[in-house]
Amino acid sequence: MANREASAARRAVIVSPDAQVIGELEPLLERQGVRPARLPSYPSPRDLNQIVIDGSAHAVFLDASSDRDQAFHLLEQLVRMGQRVQVVALLGGNDPDLILRCLRAGAVDFLIRPFTMDQVEAAADKISRVQIGTDSPSKQPTKIFVVMPAKGACGATTIASNLAYQWKRLGASRILLADLDPLTGNLSFLLKTKSIYSFMDTLQRSHELDQDLWGSMVNNVNGIDVLLAPELMTEGAGDLRDPSPILDYARHIYDVVIIDTGSVYGEWNLNLARVASELLLVTTNELPALQAAQRAMSYLDTNRVGRWKIRLIVNRYQQDVGLSQEVIGTALHTEVFDTLPDDFDAVQKALLDGKPIPASTVLGKAMVQFANRFGTVKETAKKPSSLGSWLGLFSKTSK
Repeated sequence: MANREASAARRAVIVSPDAQVIGELEPLLERQGVRPARLPSYPSPRDLNQIVIDGSAHAVFLDASSDRDQAFHLLEQLVRMGQRVQVVALLGGNDPDLILRCLRAGAVDFLIRPFTMDQVEAAADKISRVQIGTDSPSKQPTKIFVVMPAKGACGATTIASNLAYQWKRLGASRILLADLDPLTGNLSFLLKTKSIYSFMDTLQRSHELDQDLWGSMVNNVNGIDVLLAPELMTEGAGDLRDPSPILDYARHIYDVVIIDTGSVYGEWNLNLARVASELLLVTTNELPALQAAQRAMSYLDTNRVGRWKIRLIVNRYQQDVGLSQEVIGTALHTEVFDTLPDDFDAVQKALLDGKPIPASTVLGKAMVQFANRFGTVKETAKKPSSLGSWLGLFSKTSK
């Protein structure tokens, strides 16, 4: 029994700066046989090991009301850890907008003060269903790559489209390549494909999206689903803010989602950056582009987009022209994740043919190595037996 309680203490955590919230919830969990750990403040990204220990599964009860900015910043990072962490939002009252925001951000359930045993038991059931995979028994968490140029003409769209093809090679069975640049999206030109629909149509009809409607919105190009930007300027395109209806649906049906954007700036792009598993910031080693990259990273920092998810990519890199990789890293106070060589002929031929850059070219070989750094699609884990209760959920002790 002592081992079981120790395991439970490590696997259930209440995060709240409000002692009353902890004091109200803790006895309800203990009545269910769970002794939670307490975190009386919101941890920084570097302190997440206080929550997730040795790769174990955890339920995190996160106070989303005391400080919403810090809570959602933390929620974003916890969700990125995948199915081994399930977050239950703790709310100070029945606020439908806050509830919807928590669920869209990735919380599996929510509790509303005053907390009751019925609420706790319902949350336990929901966590159990998600943890054992009954909500999605054969699907790993979707990887979302958001590709952002530090400035125009850095080659971000070329990288995004070719990364999608690379994920096909890496074993992803369903891939979405989405051009979510509402003003200057040109993926249709790059891939030599057209559609009467764009992502604007998916936003307008998000309440009725199903398999058939979604299928009519995307084009299949070389085995990859492609969602295009509007061909012509659309009224209200510059005022877009929330891409979650597209991404919420895409998460259910794709292994990998790769998003091509037009910029770092604005609420629409910031919200894309916040949901990204990996944010690929593309620049070149020319001084104007590097200055733009510095400003972009400062903007993302100011708007609480985690530096840990940003991967700085130096495209069209030439050692004898512009700054070196080491100098770039020092100047921008960040590691250069990868450099991609300048291969004008290969890019132009692929552009004319509307096809991916061949792996036999200099850039093609570099793209293969670049994609390999993100790993492969994991095999589906076997479905475990039903946990049945809180004790079942938290009783698996780590070695």
